[in-house]
Amino acid sequence: MEERYPISTYFIIVSIISGVISAVGKSKSYSYSGSANFLPPGLPKSLPPLPNLLADMLNSDSDSIHFASSDFGNIVRHAPVAVLRPSSLNDVISLVKSSYGSSTPFTIAARGCGHSIRGQAMAHGGVVVEMLSLREHAMNNNNRGRTVVSSVYDSHTQKNRHYVDVGGDTLWIDVLHETTEQGLTPVSWTDYLYLTVGGTLSNAGISGQTFRTGPQISNVQELDVVTGTGELLTCSPSNNSELFYAVLGGLGQFGIITRARIALEPAPTRVKWIRMLYKDFGDFTRDQERLISDNRRKQSKGLNYLEGILLVNQGSPDNWRSSFFPPSEHARILGLVKKHGIIYCLEVAMYYDDHYHDYVDKDLEDLLGGLGDIPGFRFTKDVSYVDFLNRVRPGEIQLQSQGLWDVPHPWLNLFVPRSRISDFNDGVFKNIVLRNNITTGIILVYPMNRNKWDDRMSAAIPDEEVFYTVGFLQASGFHDWQEFDQQNRQIIQFCEEAGISIKQYLPHYRTREDWAKHFGVKWCNLCQQKTQFDPKKILSPGQMIFS
Repeated sequence: MEERYPISTYFIIVSIISGVISAVGKSKSYSYSGSANFLPPGLPKSLPPLPNLLADMLNSDSDSIHFASSDFGNIVRHAPVAVLRPSSLNDVISLVKSSYGSSTPFTIAARGCGHSIRGQAMAHGGVVVEMLSLREHAMNNNNRGRTVVSSVYDSHTQKNRHYVDVGGDTLWIDVLHETTEQGLTPVSWTDYLYLTVGGTLSNAGISGQTFRTGPQISNVQELDVVTGTGELLTCSPSNNSELFYAVLGGLGQFGIITRARIALEPAPTRVKWIRMLYKDFGDFTRDQERLISDNRRKQSKGLNYLEGILLVNQGSPDNWRSSFFPPSEHARILGLVKKHGIIYCLEVAMYYDDHYHDYVDKDLEDLLGGLGDIPGFRFTKDVSYVDFLNRVRPGEIQLQSQGLWDVPHPWLNLFVPRSRISDFNDGVFKNIVLRNNITTGIILVYPMNRNKWDDRMSAAIPDEEVFYTVGFLQASGFHDWQEFDQQNRQIIQFCEEAGISIKQYLPHYRTREDWAKHFGVKWCNLCQQKTQFDPKKILSPGQMIFS
């Protein structure tokens, strides 16, 4: 059951847990000597003795429990009984095998950066595996073997096909730096790069490139996965394919991703980055759909990135994701927002390099000609490719310096069918959002093409050929996050009453019936795959799907 605590109550609970641990013993780690009597409190006494190599890695000190009991959302608290900090993949395998081999197995959650919102990376009463510990051990040993760029000759295209093998614990920012050093790059990204490869592939991995290249899960060639039975399997579309498709977008239910092979292409060096403003939602969505259409992109090189942002009654038209607009233009932009209530900002980008430098402006002019944006409110930047992809990081650092990063994040991310996006605008943006007037974050709205997704994968998306991502990326104080949570419930309720068939991204549901509705026609197959790959329901208990 989900628990929510005010911050003061939370520290009381942590103190109680710490007291219990102190009563048992003050050592940082529990030592295993082949006897079940040494198991941490809460783990089944019938659990087979864990290997001695885990003795210094299974921690139940108050700091470890505190850290693993929260996530980026900072809204729910679920305490594990222990935290594993593995030094090798064998440690992860040993832990899962120990649970699976027990008559009373304990749950296990693989945690990357903990960028979940509602405790999805937690294991209440179980064990949390800090996957970043693998990355730290590799870096301490100067082991760059966790990220290996390779190529293979493709006889069909008569060209070398490039790919990178990376550990599931690897951060995407590391993938970016390693690959661009060799003039290559993955084609699909998330807006924020300080996330693990295994974490984003367990969800989907989306951003403004998705309309063109598909989500990150559509660009994976092979995986290594530790299943809920403790078996390490290599899988791909042609080898253990059922596991491969189940794990991608599978929310960690079918296995722990320990390696991914990701497609690469030649890396650009520069980015033309443009924002333009709209007062009419119909013009805004019509132009977005025009720009992501296959026919439009075939007219020239085409855009590489497209997202939309709502500008509402905020102190600045810029936000923590990027400082874009010239300061001299802020007053003029805010005047538009005050006049119209909402201004819709279309953000696009085109990548280029030295060979394309002389043509990029002309192609952009052709692509963006005849759009319905407000004259005189089109702004352009020219930045490096790496700086563009890592554009969120400076805002994060600034918020951290102000103590405003580790606060509650009552986020809501939705996929909305194209046929109902206008109704969504009228009922949610122009009604609920403006009426409540509590926006302190970012609201994203941009379209995707369904044909860039693979229906064999577990991720759930709307049935229509074009659907919109709508993200309410709010931040709050520790005592007022409930207001934003209430607004999220109002939004979901409106969609239910209006018959808008939304899907949640980074989903959070409380009942099996809601999960079945979320996955739709995939649900029965997912239940069978859970039985096949995690029969004792050990993995990812924080998602509360099968428990």
